[in-house]
Amino acid sequence: MRRPLIPRLDRTRLSPFLLAVVLLAVWELCVRAFGVPAYVLPAPSRIAAVFFTKFPLLLSHAGVTLAEIGLGFLFGSLGGMSLALALFYIPALGAAVYPLLIASQVVPVFAIAPLLVIWFGYGLWTKAAVAALIAFFPITINAVDGLRAARSETIDVLRALHTTEWQILRIVRAPASLPALFSGLKVGVTLCVVGATIGEWIGARRGLGYLMIESNALLRADLVFAAILALTLVGLLLFGLVRIIERRVLRWRHEEGGQDGT
Repeated sequence: MRRPLIPRLDRTRLSPFLLAVVLLAVWELCVRAFGVPAYVLPAPSRIAAVFFTKFPLLLSHAGVTLAEIGLGFLFGSLGGMSLALALFYIPALGAAVYPLLIASQVVPVFAIAPLLVIWFGYGLWTKAAVAALIAFFPITINAVDGLRAARSETIDVLRALHTTEWQILRIVRAPASLPALFSGLKVGVTLCVVGATIGEWIGARRGLGYLMIESNALLRADLVFAAILALTLVGLLLFGLVRIIERRVLRWRHEEGGQDGT
């Protein structure tokens, strides 16, 4: 049997790019055919031109946003994993806090952000706090589910051997929780991009979110889309970094199960 010119895996990876090219082509043709003004909906070619022309400006604002995302992800991850351990090992606390944690997601982060501006001002910490809050929930929930993933038979054997709870956590529970934890981290790091942008919309002097608001006020829709493109690239980069770390940490899982860690 002849082998296909393009392996199935390569075709799978190529299909999103082909779909994106088709959608961008349709977008370009529609804008040109219907004569849509650039301040309403710019063509992809115009957005690309603005992106490369204003790249130094976008890069300087992206550095600010990236710092906010990094701090938010750090605090959201540490807080989420710490709370997950507390909820898992203190059943009474878990029974009391877990429903409130789920209910807290009903409150939009956009409604809390103005309060954070009042408390922390317009600086870096406000945006980091918004990013941490929005990433906190998926990391916590996935970490709790991961801690519960360890096999009860293994735990019973270790307890019969008088193994301490700390040793059980280090040897069994922590490794078993890593797949679920990394799933939460991948969701959390992308949500941090949203959180930092929301914080900049509420009040900021720098950042891609601030650039979007400023450009929108000037009817520069092309620069707004260029900032959105920059945010998208930042989110994909951070997601890719977490995924690379996951594949290295869980190399045994990918080698044995053939999973790609998405």
